[in-house]
Amino acid sequence: MSKRTTKKRQNIIKERKKDGRISKKLVGLFILVVLALVGLALRITYINASDHQDYKRQVLNQTQQQYSSRVIPFKRGEIQDRNGTILAASEKVYNVILDCKIVNSKVKVKDKSAKIYLEPTVKALVEVLGLDEDDIRSRLEDDKTKNSQYQILKKQLSITDKKKFEDYLDLDNEENKSLSDKEKLMRQRVKGVWFEETYVRRYPMNSMASDLIGFTYDGITADWGIEGYYSSLLNGVNGRQFGYFNSDADVEQTIQDPINGKNVISTIDANIQQIIRDALESYENEMANGPNGTAAAKNVGVIAMNPNTGEILGMDSSDWYDLNNPRDLKPFYSAEEIAAMDDKAQLDALNKIWRNFCISDTFEPGSTVKPMTVAAALESGSISADDTYHCNGFKTVSGLKIKCAIYPNGHGTLSLGDSLKHSCNVAMMDIAEKMGAENFLRYQKIFNFGDYTGIDLPGEGSGILHTQQALGSTELATAAFGQGFTGTMIQEIAAFSSVINGGTYYKPHVVSSVTDSLGAVVENIDPVMVRKTISPEVSNEVRQYLGTVMDSDGSGAKAKVAGYSMGGKTGTAQKIPRTDKKYLVSFIGFAPLDHPQVALYVVVDEPNAAIQANSIYPQQIYKKIMKELLPYLNIFPADPSAVELPDKDSTTNKADGVVDENVPKPPEGETSAGNNNMLSGGVTNSDAEITNE
Repeated sequence: MSKRTTKKRQNIIKERKKDGRISKKLVGLFILVVLALVGLALRITYINASDHQDYKRQVLNQTQQQYSSRVIPFKRGEIQDRNGTILAASEKVYNVILDCKIVNSKVKVKDKSAKIYLEPTVKALVEVLGLDEDDIRSRLEDDKTKNSQYQILKKQLSITDKKKFEDYLDLDNEENKSLSDKEKLMRQRVKGVWFEETYVRRYPMNSMASDLIGFTYDGITADWGIEGYYSSLLNGVNGRQFGYFNSDADVEQTIQDPINGKNVISTIDANIQQIIRDALESYENEMANGPNGTAAAKNVGVIAMNPNTGEILGMDSSDWYDLNNPRDLKPFYSAEEIAAMDDKAQLDALNKIWRNFCISDTFEPGSTVKPMTVAAALESGSISADDTYHCNGFKTVSGLKIKCAIYPNGHGTLSLGDSLKHSCNVAMMDIAEKMGAENFLRYQKIFNFGDYTGIDLPGEGSGILHTQQALGSTELATAAFGQGFTGTMIQEIAAFSSVINGGTYYKPHVVSSVTDSLGAVVENIDPVMVRKTISPEVSNEVRQYLGTVMDSDGSGAKAKVAGYSMGGKTGTAQKIPRTDKKYLVSFIGFAPLDHPQVALYVVVDEPNAAIQANSIYPQQIYKKIMKELLPYLNIFPADPSAVELPDKDSTTNKADGVVDENVPKPPEGETSAGNNNMLSGGVTNSDAEITNE
C-alpha cells in the first residue's frame, strides 16, 4: 500500500470522528431544548392550575387599556304632519365624560412628577359648564373611580354648551389670543374630558296632539300614539367605533356608521289640530267650575276625518299633557293628591291621562247611530223611503213602555226623513222591528261595530254587542237609537263616513307614508277599502235626510254654519247606572252635503252643567271648529251672502233622542276582535228595571 493511500484513509477516519462528536453535541442540544419545552409546559400547567385567575385579570386589564370601543347612537326618525311640520324629532345632545385616570396621571416636570392636569381640568369644568366641583373631586379621589376612564358628569348637554367648552380650549380663538402665557398653559393642560354623542326626543308643539303622537320613555321605547305603533320603523341601528391604542396613544380604529330611523309622515294637519284645540279650550273656559266640579266635562273628544279615504285629519281630547314632560301630574292633581299616591296610584293616574279617549274608551253612542239604522233598513229592503211612522211619545214593546225624547208629547206622523230630522226614538224602534234581530245585528257588524277598526294606533277598544239570542225585542228597540251596546268614537265616525261617502268603509289611519333619513319615500300607506256597506243610492238618500237635521227646525240647527251645505246628527245617551242621570252628548256631521270632504265627530262626556242631557254642548264645539275648518280646507259656502244670526240660548232645550232610566243596559264585559258573541247572554227585562205599563 502506498504512503499516499494510507494518509488518505487516516484523514477519512479523522473526519468521521469529528462528525460523530458534532452529532453527539446536536443530540445533546436537542435533548436540552426538549427538556426546556417540557419544563415550560409543566410551568404553564402549574400556573393554569394555581394562579391562572391572577394572570387572567392582568391580561384582561392590559387588553382593556389598549382597546377602545364605544356605541355611536342612531337618530330616531321624525314624526311629521301632512305638510312637513315636525311633531317629534330627536335632537343631538352630549354626555360629559371624565377620564379620571388621565386627569390623575403624573407627568415629570422639573425633575419631579406632578398631577399637572387635575386643577386646570376641574377649573374648566366648573367655570365653563357649571358642574359641581365637589362631585368632580370626589370622583377623582375615590378609590372606586379614580382610575375609571368613563365617568358621566352630566347628561344631555346642549351643542351650544359643548361649543362653549371647545372655544375655551381653542387657543387660536380670537377671544383667547389676549390670554397670558400662564393661562394658555393652564388651558392646554385640560385633559381627560370628552363628549359622548346621544339623542333626546323633543316635541316642538309640547301638548299639541299628545294623544295622537305619544312619547318615548328613553328616546327609543314607546307604548302610546304614533310613537308606539311605529316605534320599530322610527328606530334605527346603533353604530360602533372600536380600535386599539398604540404606545403613542394614537388610535387605530374602525367605524361602523349607525343606521338612522325612518321618518313617519302622518295624515294629521297641525293647523287643524290647532283649530280643534282652540275650540276645546274655549269650551273648557266656558264650562269649567260648574255645578259638577272644576272640569268642563269628564272628557271631550274630537275626530276630524276625510270620509273618502279614512285619513284622520285631527284628533284630540281634553286631557292634554306635555309630551316633553309626560309624567308631570301637577296639571291634573293637587300637591296633596299627588303626595298621597303610591307608585301604583301614580302609574294608574298617568295611564289614564295618556289614554286616547277617541279610540280607547267605549260608551253607548246614542242617536248618532240612527243614520246607520235607517241606512241598514233601506239597504236590506226592510223599509222604503215612502214609509211613515207615528209617534205619540212612547212605544210599548213586549208590554214595556219605552219613551221618546219629547215624552209626554209625541212627534205625530213622520216621514222617514223627518224621523232623523227630529231624532224620533219611536220611529227607530219601528224600523228595527221591521228589520228583525238577525238583520239588525248583521248590519251592526257590516258597519264594524263590536270589532276593531284596525287604526294604526295602540290601545283601540272594540265595544260590545248583544248576540242574536240575547237581542230580544226590548234590546232590539233600544239598540235602534244607540243604547244597549257600546262602541268607540273611531268606530262611529268610520261607520258614519261609509254612510255619507257612497257606501265604502275605509280603515281609518293616521300615517300616509314612510321616508328614509334623507327624505326619500320608502313606503306609501294607501287608503284601505274594507267593504261596501250600502249602495250609493241609499247613501245619497240618507245624506239628504241628514241635511234636514240642520234646518232651522231640526235637532242639529245649532251646529249649522251659515252659508254652507252640510248634514249631521245629534246624540244623547244616558249612562249606566241610569238613575244617576248622567249623560254623554255628541254631534257628528259633514260638509259639503252632496260631496262630503270632511266628517267631524264631537263627544262631551258628562258636561259640567245642571242639565247634562243637551246636545247643544257638542254642537257649539262642532260649529266653532267647522267655521274655521271649512275655509281652511278650501270648502266654499253654497251661499256666500248668507248672514249668520247669533245663537239663541238653548240650554233648556229638551235633549234629542234621550231616554229615561227604563232602558236596558249593554251586556257587561269587553270583547276582542272576532269574539263579538257575548257569553253573558245579554240582559233581561227585570235586569233593566223597565216598568210594565
